[in-house]
Amino acid sequence: MDPQDQEGFRDYVDARWSTLLRLANLLTGGDRHEAEDLVQIALMKALGRWRHIEDPDGYVRKVMYRHQVSRWRLRRPHREVTFAAPPEDHGVADGTSDADLRITVGQALARLTPRQRTMLVLRYFEDLSETEVASVLGCSVGTVRSTTHRSLSRLRGLAPELAAPAPAADTALNSNVPKGART
Repeated sequence: MDPQDQEGFRDYVDARWSTLLRLANLLTGGDRHEAEDLVQIALMKALGRWRHIEDPDGYVRKVMYRHQVSRWRLRRPHREVTFAAPPEDHGVADGTSDADLRITVGQALARLTPRQRTMLVLRYFEDLSETEVASVLGCSVGTVRSTTHRSLSRLRGLAPELAAPAPAADTALNSNVPKGART
């Protein structure tokens, strides 16, 4: 590898490390060490082909997806770890609701199987279409649809607090309208 390619690769790693690590963290269910390993494996594979890669982000992400898929295909089924229920929210508006939401989503994602987590990350975090996810993972679009559907159902079951609250305004409005006048 010539010095120009080395410099280009170093610049890419410096600029994209945190973004790639964040993606890997989601793919591995929040295990920081596994996430770092996943990024490093992907970058090592990219380093060997750096001169021939046109889209470094696409290449590295695809390597990460495929490596993660290989890992969950090889793993034996394991028992799901259960966690204590989080404390109830007392409605304090102290600016931590976004952080609480990220923590809740992260904990719920970590409790999904690696396959379910990967499907949801690719569909909703990476914003890939069903066809693109099927292409990346080497499966059919129907498999993506059914796995995504089951994964979302399980996610909702694991974290019911993520469900959107019923609109209170509509309920209040309908209670003031005579029963025969409601549409």
